[in-house]
Amino acid sequence: MKFLFKLILLLTMTVPALAQMGFKTEQLKFERVRTAYAGKWPALQKELQVAGITSTFEMYMAAYKAEGKLELWLKTDRQKTYRLFKSYDFCAHSGTLGPKVKEGDLQTPEGFYYINAFNPMSNFYLSLGINYPNAVDRLRSGKEKTGGDIYIHGNCVTVGCIPLTDEKIKEVYVLAVEAKNAGQLKIPVHIFPFKMTNSNLNKQLQRFPQQKGLWANLQSGYVYFEQHKLLPEVSIKAGRYLFH
Repeated sequence: MKFLFKLILLLTMTVPALAQMGFKTEQLKFERVRTAYAGKWPALQKELQVAGITSTFEMYMAAYKAEGKLELWLKTDRQKTYRLFKSYDFCAHSGTLGPKVKEGDLQTPEGFYYINAFNPMSNFYLSLGINYPNAVDRLRSGKEKTGGDIYIHGNCVTVGCIPLTDEKIKEVYVLAVEAKNAGQLKIPVHIFPFKMTNSNLNKQLQRFPQQKGLWANLQSGYVYFEQHKLLPEVSIKAGRYLFH
């Protein structure tokens, strides 16, 4: 009976891991992913080695709307903290500072999310879906339709997404596939209105005083990562983010 229990426990732990390891194989069945790997992976591997990343890694993405930047941070099991690996410029913008509230408002969300979809046949070359709306977004929107389909994608058009060029999304997509294939179930994507220093916050609140509550909440998560170079555990309660 003990043997059977141990066998079931082992299978419970192993089967999801094996399924995860097959993710890259499944993705490589798509021509655009194969093209991305052929064109970008050899050079990325060299850059990873220079950065001291010689084994599998976890990835974290931070996006800053005002600066128009998407940062990729990586960490291996041997490293205690995340290290900035690459930064990419948005190639188009829509909306203004402040969160997405309703469908069709052209706003890019602001908050704490994760990648929930890999689309190798996107209308925008390759795309990575973000799990917007979350509970904070839904409460903010009230009776309004929140909208959805927020992606990091190729091409240079946007109505609220984070657009990169096709060449840049190839790199981001390949790195995300590598992270997921190595076992990272959720790749965090934290979207901020700007680099949330006190000076930037005070400056922007003069223009957008109605965002004080949200932005002060977002700043807590921003500061945690800046101080520790580790991700806080994020939970949601009563329409606010909590960090542990």
